[in-house]
Amino acid sequence: MPDNGYIALLVLVSAAVTWMLRALPFAVLAPMRHSSVVRYLSVHMPVGVMVMLAVYTVHGAARQTPAEVGWLAVGVAVTAGLHLWRGQALLSIAVGTATYVTLLTAFT
Repeated sequence: MPDNGYIALLVLVSAAVTWMLRALPFAVLAPMRHSSVVRYLSVHMPVGVMVMLAVYTVHGAARQTPAEVGWLAVGVAVTAGLHLWRGQALLSIAVGTATYVTLLTAFT
């Protein structure tokens, strides 16, 4: 059984490393805050990441039955429509996912 002092040291070192790893991006980004590249990436990266996730998710539908692909299409349409209407990503994703899961479980 390890000594209590040893365990406390491990906790302190782990906390310090975690804090430094979380602070590192802010420290590195501070000098580049006014860079045109960072400004461009901050505008276009969220959309790019969401497109990649959507393509990856829909690509997996190739192995599903035609009915499941249809339910996926309805879920994507609900997500896109709700996002265009309300403009809230979290709401759109939650309702679209709930729609898809509801259809998938109700008709399977």
